[in-house]
Amino acid sequence: MFPTRDEISAWLPDLPGGLSISLQVTAFSLLIGIPFGLLLALGVLARSRWLKVISLFLVEIGRGAPALVLLQFIYFGLPATGLTLGSFSAAIIALAWNTGAYTSEIIRASLQSVAHGQREAAEALGLNRFDELRYVLLPQGLRVALPALLGFSILIFQGTSLCFTIALPELVSRAYEIGSTTFRYFPALLAAGVLYAAISIPAALLVSHVEKRAGLYAQR
Repeated sequence: MFPTRDEISAWLPDLPGGLSISLQVTAFSLLIGIPFGLLLALGVLARSRWLKVISLFLVEIGRGAPALVLLQFIYFGLPATGLTLGSFSAAIIALAWNTGAYTSEIIRASLQSVAHGQREAAEALGLNRFDELRYVLLPQGLRVALPALLGFSILIFQGTSLCFTIALPELVSRAYEIGSTTFRYFPALLAAGVLYAAISIPAALLVSHVEKRAGLYAQR
């Protein structure tokens, strides 16, 4: 039932390679998605009605549609419009959109949690709206948002397992390939699960540590 030493040795070239692709997709999705989420959050808070409507539309689509649907739409649906993307690019765009939509709400709530007195102090100092955002709201708001953003990053890493549906050779896809050639699906998927846990559990402990530090900071 469990993978033997010989099987682990035979699978080593494949599974870590799939894990590497999963981590790459996660990294690019977060590098694009979190700044996108910040822009969406600012758009929702903007005074311009059209900017707010467009931002809310992108947020609601990104949150309302499951990540699997976004993946399928971008990889299989966009070619009908003449735009064809590789599985790696499609995975990053779909997960970055999903990341941006969810993190925009985290960031927006964090910016709004900054004490009103801080804004009054910025106005008293003569700061314009951009400087108030840059020097007052963002440093304090992002500190509040950091634990939630780190926690969501773990979900995105785990969500890369959905990318096997668009033929991306990530970790789950490699495990399925091993299972289809050896008919040892259980140990292959178990090994993949262990690799996911090896990343997710330490990351979750880091999030817990950051949350405690953020709580101590808030009490000061």
